[in-house]
Amino acid sequence: GKNRIEEKYGGINKIVELLKSDATKGLDANSPEDLQARADVFGRNYIPPKPPKSFFALMWEAAQDVTLIILVVAAVISIVLGLTVEDDPDTGWIEGAAILISVCLVIFVTAGNDWSKERQFRSLQTKLDDDATISVIRNGDSVKIFTKEIVVGDILQLGYGDILPADGIYLTGNDLSIDESTLTGETDHIKKSVEKDPMLLSGTSVMEGSCKMVVTAVGPNSQAGIIVQLIEGQDDSDDESDDDQKPGDEEEGTQMVNGTGKHKPAKQSDKKEKSVLQGKLTRLAIQIGYFGTVAAVLTILVLIIKFCVSKFMVGENMCKVTTTGEEGAEDTIVWDHTVHDEVSCNSTLLAEGAKGTVEWVFYKGWQSEYIKELLEFFIIGVTVLVVAVPEGLPLAVTISLAYSVRKMMKDNNLVRHLDACETMGNATAICSDKTGTLTTNRMSVVQSFFMGKLVKHVPSRDMLTPTVVELFANSVSVNASYSSNVIKSAEPGQLPRHLGNKTECALLQFVGELGEDYEAIRKQNTEEDFYKVYTFNSKRKCMATVLKTETGFRIFVKGAAEVV
Repeated sequence: GKNRIEEKYGGINKIVELLKSDATKGLDANSPEDLQARADVFGRNYIPPKPPKSFFALMWEAAQDVTLIILVVAAVISIVLGLTVEDDPDTGWIEGAAILISVCLVIFVTAGNDWSKERQFRSLQTKLDDDATISVIRNGDSVKIFTKEIVVGDILQLGYGDILPADGIYLTGNDLSIDESTLTGETDHIKKSVEKDPMLLSGTSVMEGSCKMVVTAVGPNSQAGIIVQLIEGQDDSDDESDDDQKPGDEEEGTQMVNGTGKHKPAKQSDKKEKSVLQGKLTRLAIQIGYFGTVAAVLTILVLIIKFCVSKFMVGENMCKVTTTGEEGAEDTIVWDHTVHDEVSCNSTLLAEGAKGTVEWVFYKGWQSEYIKELLEFFIIGVTVLVVAVPEGLPLAVTISLAYSVRKMMKDNNLVRHLDACETMGNATAICSDKTGTLTTNRMSVVQSFFMGKLVKHVPSRDMLTPTVVELFANSVSVNASYSSNVIKSAEPGQLPRHLGNKTECALLQFVGELGEDYEAIRKQNTEEDFYKVYTFNSKRKCMATVLKTETGFRIFVKGAAEVV
């Protein structure tokens, strides 16, 4: 990156000059026209989120459940048979319609819950994105602005824990290490410097050190924005090719973590992963479907075998009605199945004006009336299958989970998906490293040790020598991140605002209470004048800043007592 900058632009300072910015003073905050012009030319630092799914799309997803599909098939069959072959078509459709109503209710409850929670989460995510701030230099002063207000040419001050909201180039800093795992997948921290690797990419995190960077790309033009556009474009193309895709083909999905520059691609199936309960219910529905199908087939086979044996192998007595024509020849033979004894058969009356004979005889053979009996056997089998499907099970589970979500909402717990309640219900132990202490996110010095004395209040200047006050003020002011500042409140009686590291802000405020001005000391000792800075980390447990003096070097150290 450095060689390309040197060859194409003539160096980092030349890029700052081309962007009409200043590495020390930054942009002019008093010129909204310039800021607006930069936003119009280079774009805003805002990545539009992917449009949410419509209510009908959520309904379609809910309808893909195997249990619901089985219920719909059973309901359709029940309605068709009830309207066509049942003895009472006016009421034969009621059972199938009741199953369809229960399925629609399950779909509406599931889709409605997902739609409502999706809106709530998007609102919460938007609020978090809108509240994200970063320290920038404008008019020579360090100020906090919202990340969406960053424009190309801004000079950002980055410190430990910051997430880069835009792409930029390293200007000055100390022991800067960046975590680029969100982009490359590599967990090793990357050292950044003007000589080695000055390119800083959005979405990465500062793991150690501090620096100033000039913003060169924002929003959709930044690295995070490009990745988001590629992901959404891949999603759109996948959706369009769903109909043409063959069964068994794997699809490449994406996963995006919305936030201040956090975007992570991933591979996943386009189908939502089922919870434990949903998986068990699906398996149960399939097993019940298999069992019901087997039972229905066996029932039909038993009835058909019994019918065939009784009609074609054993036979039965039937009433034979033979009509004759005018010349005495046989005209029509009718087997009357409604007559079940010889007396009734003999009393059967021929049609008015017809001639013929009536006989009670033994018969084995096929009759067209048998078709209706075989159809009745099929209806009995379908009834067995429909009754076996538990249409109330998915409805009961969905309503109970929705009730759990509403109960958790009353406890200020926002649940995005119904199955989250079931997942938490399976938890047997919850591990947490938080103490639950509520604070105001402010720190202050409550006691100090000067010149062999323990002081449990702010010491007066009379208790300390001028040399001690000067050394302490210089040590705190210089040996701290210059992005940490204490801003006096514009309203009287209000506490000053702390910007940056809270521990450093507490020490800077302590310097002010001693009557010293840390900003004046910093102007005398700029970051460019530092010989070396050893930033704080968990292994070192201290921070040190080395200044070059006329007679040699002076080092300021702060950290854990056992290390200092």
